[in-house]
Amino acid sequence: MKINKNYLNLSDNYLFSEIAARVKKYSAENPDKRIIRLGIGDVTKPIAEPVLDALTQSVNEMGKAETFRGYAPDKGYEFLRNAISESDYRSRGCDIEPDEIFVSDGAKSDCGNIQEIFDKENTVAVTDPVYPVYADTNIMAGRKIIYMPCTAENGFVPELPGERADIIYLCFPNNPTGAVITKAELQNFVDYARKNDSVIIYDAAYEAYITEPNIPHSIYECEGAKEVAIELHSFSKNAGFTGLRLGYAVVPKALVREGVSLNKLWARRHATKYNGAPYIIQRAGEAVYSPEGAAAVKKQVREYMENARFIRDSLAGMNYRVYGGVNAPYIWLKTPEGLTSWELFDLLLNKANVVGTPGSGFGKCGEGYFRLTAFGDPTDTKEAMERIRRL
Repeated sequence: MKINKNYLNLSDNYLFSEIAARVKKYSAENPDKRIIRLGIGDVTKPIAEPVLDALTQSVNEMGKAETFRGYAPDKGYEFLRNAISESDYRSRGCDIEPDEIFVSDGAKSDCGNIQEIFDKENTVAVTDPVYPVYADTNIMAGRKIIYMPCTAENGFVPELPGERADIIYLCFPNNPTGAVITKAELQNFVDYARKNDSVIIYDAAYEAYITEPNIPHSIYECEGAKEVAIELHSFSKNAGFTGLRLGYAVVPKALVREGVSLNKLWARRHATKYNGAPYIIQRAGEAVYSPEGAAAVKKQVREYMENARFIRDSLAGMNYRVYGGVNAPYIWLKTPEGLTSWELFDLLLNKANVVGTPGSGFGKCGEGYFRLTAFGDPTDTKEAMERIRRL
């Protein structure tokens, strides 16, 4: 028996596991301290009432023989895929069919699993800083990784890969920097992929937080994107499903490589390794698209973005250089002169009892930066900024 030695190329600890361990240790040593957590992108608002009503109704259905449901269809129930197709795509002029949509238990799973349909000899390009799952899962598979620096100088939007990339991961609005990409900039990546026969994995988990006009909500707003792009979505950040788990991937039928439909490959993988998101969760997901559900979810998003505005303005008033927080629930701040990102993490934890995320955990270009999230309780968010101000 031999292990997969590619795992030895990973850092010892997953970023958020390391954060959790440090916070746990501090809490055990200081049980009287109340910690405010603005680190992990976990939501705090409860499930919106129209969505909860649908969830409750579907739970009751599971208790009756005539309405009980067993295994879900591989791709997801038609009622949900139809709602996604209409609301997230056709309403924006994107021609995405329900059978191009694959419902899953979340975008993180899809981010990690999608690479299985590609040969391990492919070269993968990711941004730096990067959401760790994109890089780590490809390192686990043994692929070559090239990094596209995202810095203040380029507005945290990467330039096209300096060498040919077979697979390109993009996330906009971006985690962790909070940056966005214009349609023209995104079209450049689509054109690059068409020219080089590449595939773009586009993580649109935060598109609900876009507030400014002319920022694309989907890569399929770009010409030719259906021939080169897979798009991933999450219900966690917009509708608070972090504890329910629901997401979806779009794999267009026009996306063909070496004469093979990637839609069919992903369908085969999905059917073999996944038994479908629970019926009750998919009914809750459907309710997100109802008029009442959509209004309630948008209200919650606005409230999180008010947190983002408050954090951004507060930190700017303390003379921090801050980015993001306008079209994304993340604020990306420059660490004070002389402090590494982990040193700032320890300072905030020990002196202010506030938890954030050190930028170096997202890659080399993340060093010297720090991420805070807007997903906290508004009162706690204000208290956290006051604690930081007193440092």
